[in-house]
Amino acid sequence: MAFWKEKDGCLYDDEELNRDNIFINDDVCKMAALRKKNGGKPILHASVSAKWTMRSDRAQNSRTEALNLIRNRKGHLPHIVVVTGEPLPSRLASLALGTGDLDCVYHFALYELMEAVQEYGSHGREDIVETLENLVEGKRLKDISDLPLDLSV
Repeated sequence: MAFWKEKDGCLYDDEELNRDNIFINDDVCKMAALRKKNGGKPILHASVSAKWTMRSDRAQNSRTEALNLIRNRKGHLPHIVVVTGEPLPSRLASLALGTGDLDCVYHFALYELMEAVQEYGSHGREDIVETLENLVEGKRLKDISDLPLDLSV
């Protein structure tokens, strides 16, 4: 649910937020910044950068986009994530480990990639298997199916 109107950037009134269910009234959320009656402003909950594949310049571009949004934000620090289909573990590592600016990298076919890398790694390329395993175990790389729940907090 969007908490601001696309056409003018204004927040919804309480009546609009409570259209389907009662979420907000004068007994709860009294000082919430999202409420129009409290003078709230739209928030930036997440910066999601989508890149089909990664080159070093695209990786830097994702960071720069997110950092510019952060500098201009009001309120809490947003989630900063990248969604990609990059097949090379080394490029994924450069983005996921990077400078720590990103919360996580999400791959649209992580389980299939892991299977392919396992198969390829069995032909003398254990290093790429290890790289991918480290990213996944370190929670720096996740499947796209994890994104909605990760952003819900």
